[in-house]
Amino acid sequence: MYTQILFAADLAEDVTYLVNKVKAIRDLTHAKLSMVHVVEPLPGYSYAYLGIEDIEGQLIEESKQGLARLGTELNVATADQYVEIGPTKVKILKIAEDIKADLIVCGSHGRHGLSLLLGSTANAILHGAKCDVLTVRLPEEK
Repeated sequence: MYTQILFAADLAEDVTYLVNKVKAIRDLTHAKLSMVHVVEPLPGYSYAYLGIEDIEGQLIEESKQGLARLGTELNVATADQYVEIGPTKVKILKIAEDIKADLIVCGSHGRHGLSLLLGSTANAILHGAKCDVLTVRLPEEK
């Protein structure tokens, strides 16, 4: 069974459904749980005209706080919580390899039309991972 699970958390959406799935998998396997959230880099121009000097820094800090809240809920040590900056797929796969994850858990939305053709983060992780990947279908918004 799995011994090291990496939960790729998207803090921009309601993760309650996914968190419950992650808890159940961890309880079933007794695996160590780590979490990662990736902040995509922003285009290289200034947001100072909006009164925001360091928007990327603010996004990183908010991500750390959000991941810490999830860490408390899932009982994940701070050392096992990762906030990365860069391309989402690349960073998730790098952390998974670094911690020797044998399962990556991420959420997936049902995609239709053009978004299906263009792919998704979950699809990119699935095809790039060296370990098992569980994509949890998130409930559709009503």
